[in-house]
Amino acid sequence: MAKVCQVSGKRANHAKHIRHRHSGQWKFRAPKKNRIQGANLQRATINTPNGKVRLVVSTDVLKSQEFAAVLCGLKPVPKAWLQKPGYGL
Repeated sequence: MAKVCQVSGKRANHAKHIRHRHSGQWKFRAPKKNRIQGANLQRATINTPNGKVRLVVSTDVLKSQEFAAVLCGLKPVPKAWLQKPGYGL
């Protein structure tokens, strides 16, 4: 599964993992390691006139009014949503 939202383009974020060791000396300082915060992605299935389409969508998009309107059939599915996400290479 791609780690990019097909609707909003949300992807992973680079962050630091900091372990708080409450010590005052320099040699015992808290270690800071690199880590990746992944987006909360879920699979959603949409019924279209051509058949079912499975999208990889972030939870923020799942809760939005626009996505709910597309699921109910009030709005057509945008063509940009049907393209697989690229990594910008």
